[in-house]
Amino acid sequence: MPVSVLVGTQWGDEGKGKIIDILTENIDVVCRYQGGNNAGHTVVIEGKKYVLHLIPSGILRDGVSCIIGHGVVLDPEAFIAEISELLEEGINAEGKLFISNRTHLIFPFHKEEDISSESKKGEEKIGTTKRGIGPCYKEKCNRTGIRLADLYAPEILKKKIHDALNERGDVNETYLESIYKQFLEYADILKPYCCDTLLLVNRLIKEEKRILCEGAQGTMLDIDYGTYPYVTSSSPTSGGACTGVGIPPHAISTVYGLTKAYTTRVGSGPFPTELNDHDGELLRKEGDEFGATTGRPRRCGWLDLVVVKHALRVNGITELVLTKLDVLDLCETIKVCTSYMVDGEEIDYIPAQGEKLFKAVPCYRSFKGWKSSTHGVRNFSHLPDSAQAYINFLEEYLDVPVRMISTGKDRNDIIIRG
Repeated sequence: MPVSVLVGTQWGDEGKGKIIDILTENIDVVCRYQGGNNAGHTVVIEGKKYVLHLIPSGILRDGVSCIIGHGVVLDPEAFIAEISELLEEGINAEGKLFISNRTHLIFPFHKEEDISSESKKGEEKIGTTKRGIGPCYKEKCNRTGIRLADLYAPEILKKKIHDALNERGDVNETYLESIYKQFLEYADILKPYCCDTLLLVNRLIKEEKRILCEGAQGTMLDIDYGTYPYVTSSSPTSGGACTGVGIPPHAISTVYGLTKAYTTRVGSGPFPTELNDHDGELLRKEGDEFGATTGRPRRCGWLDLVVVKHALRVNGITELVLTKLDVLDLCETIKVCTSYMVDGEEIDYIPAQGEKLFKAVPCYRSFKGWKSSTHGVRNFSHLPDSAQAYINFLEEYLDVPVRMISTGKDRNDIIIRG
């Protein structure tokens, strides 16, 4: 079957953008299936850095088409800005980028609600990007959302905007007219990209086009399987590709699981292997761990295999991709968490009550650091013996092959194993 899915096994920021870019060398279509502009994919090509928030990374490859599925929530303003940035780089997305007409839209009042909600939570805040993602998904589930198709039915659009403002107790006619006119302008700009992608993607599957599905965030931020309530509002797991693009499950043949060689998290929530010491600062500095979308410094810690095994179960991962191996080059000792102690009990799974993880004490296995550069290495046999031992342990412990190993930021800094 021609469909593969790429998922993050941790809390996101595993380096999906680069790996998607590499995989698209042999791909016809890239589909984004969930999230919004609350995440960023960074790709470095010959020293040039590209940061994408909504548009799939495949847009950087000639001959690759891209689809934004209905599982995504779309901020038209952010999308148009991203299209403009690509045009400045000589990349024209028209004719190769398609947005589902079922995609729900983010409005200014969603952002206002997001900011207000977070500020009221105080120390219990989720740590959202305040870009209106959660409120937009909330209205989608409440069956009161506004979809891209509604932009092309002006009377319906105006009524739905009115109803949304009325629900918030704030039907200001001037504000309503301002939003209405603004989104009619967006409609003209978005029209070349809008189509029924459900029909499109299933036609492409029948034509045996090679399709890669990408999500944003990672498994531990999944609305069902993540560290609830400190999660995102959608499903970054492999099942999200089916619901978020309209791909039948039997069409998926490969699920790539991206795993950073250590662990990071942005925002609030439990993080058992977090390091608030010299090692944590070293990982942050060497890994340039600052959000592509927000610029926020990421929390850093040792690799957590309880988390990765959880992701294997949830996603049906068939191949692992290890990223940022070179960030560990300066570490004297490298630790890997294989279980937790919680309330006097040793466990090797993620409990449903995410708050329990605040009390989890990681149980580590230690490895000798290799203390030499792996940056840019492109052959597994050229890695230091200690680095090879580290990767071999991961394969044996997780019982999944590590097919690719990223050793730097550039597109070509990669080891591909048969």
